[in-house]
Amino acid sequence: MNNVLSLAISFGVVIAFVLLIGKRFRISTRYERKDRVVTPWNSLDQGIDPTDLEEKK
Repeated sequence: MNNVLSLAISFGVVIAFVLLIGKRFRISTRYERKDRVVTPWNSLDQGIDPTDLEEKK
């Protein structure tokens, strides 16, 4: 029982430490892979017909 309690406490400390480190060091937004503007090439990946975009212009 004592070993289980010490294992649970150490597991909780490790999880808290990992979460604290993860919040402090965030990845820069420049590494995000989201496209800001939908191009005709990218619109095909999203299921958008690029000819519809050209007709609206």
